[in-house]
Parts: sequence; structure tokens; C-alpha cells
Amino acid sequence: MRTMAATEIDLTAESLRISELFYSLQGEARDAGLPTVFVRLTGCPLRCTYCDSEYAFYGGERMTLAEILQKVQSHPARHVCVTGGEPLAQPNCLPLLTALCDAGFEVSLETSGAMPVDKVDPRVSRVVDLKTPASGEQSRNRMDNIPLLTRRDQVKFVICDRADYEWARFTLDQYQLPEKVGEVLFSPSYEQLPARQLAEWILEDGLPVRMQMQLHKLLWGDIPGV
Repeated sequence: MRTMAATEIDLTAESLRISELFYSLQGEARDAGLPTVFVRLTGCPLRCTYCDSEYAFYGGERMTLAEILQKVQSHPARHVCVTGGEPLAQPNCLPLLTALCDAGFEVSLETSGAMPVDKVDPRVSRVVDLKTPASGEQSRNRMDNIPLLTRRDQVKFVICDRADYEWARFTLDQYQLPEKVGEVLFSPSYEQLPARQLAEWILEDGLPVRMQMQLHKLLWGDIPGV
């Protein structure tokens, strides 16, 4: 698949609505612990029960792609995470991802799994959050995204209870995710499922997954901008 090079994109003409842009440690997924610039786009068509970024549903500041790139480059990090909300709900997310890759950044995209990922620049690591039953948005999962994923990509499950765990375990096997993607991530829903309980379930079943906790919340609490 051919992607549009940054030189073909008018970075000063195209824009996005940005909820926040900040520099912190990556709290999740394969790059957890690495200094990262986060670009949080405004808007999301989903309403997950455990959402921790409802403040990004509305508002935000309109910025050109050139302004976003300039602000990202002002921070001392080579990793960039584009997140939301649901970043792919804004079409100009795609040229932003390409521009960031062309600028030499290691780029990850956190997406709900409810939007098609086929046009995302192949240099980007797609972190696809498959919605569990307790999220209230399981029906929004686009399972046709899964065949498009590669070893560069990651799949995340936020686990709220035992029923979520069993669903995630079944999905893991049904789609042979450990053989298909680079990382399968199981995360306990913050202050809903004890992390130790999820750890014990994973160990009992010997699942080939990476358990993760949200490092940024352990360090700074459940607040925006970290």
C-alpha cells in the first residue's frame, strides 16, 4: 500500500482538532516507560463504561498539521503516540501519522478498533483496543481489521471482570492473535478489577499475553496531561 509522503501534504492547509498535546512517559503497551509526545485528538463515537478520557469528546483547539509537527518537535522525544478519543474519527489523522513518520519519529496509534485501520501508514504501530462485553461497546468492534494486522501492531483488551477475561481468552485463541501481532496486552480496568486478580488468571491459564498496568496512573493518578 502506498502512503502519501509528507512532501505531498500541505501541512499548513490541513488541520485537526486537538484536545491536548503533552510530553510524558508512555504508560501502556510495548513502549511503556519511554519518554513520549502524546497528541490527543478530540472526538469519539464510542462511550465505553470505563472511559478515562471523556474530556476529549468535545472542545479542543484547531491546529494545522504544521503547527502540530512543530510542537511535537519542540520536545526531546523520538516516540509519538497519537490517541483520543478515537483519533481515526478525524480523517486528517492519516496524513498526520504519515508526516510524523516522515519526520523520523517512532509513531504509535491508539485506536478503539471501531474504525478501519487499512489506510494507516504501515510504519505506524497500531494499538487496537478490542472492546470487551463490559465496555458496553463490544458490538462496535471491526473484526475485519484483525487480518490486516502485522507483527508491528498490538492488540489490547481492557478487562473489567471474569466474563471479560473469558471473552478475551476466547478471542485470543479464535483469531490466533499471539501468532499474528507483536504484542497482546491484557489490562485491568482501573479501580474496577484488582490487578493481582488478573495476574493470577493469566498465570493459571498460561496465556501468551503481556499484562500491563497504566504506569502514568501509578505515578501521577487519573488526571489529564500525563
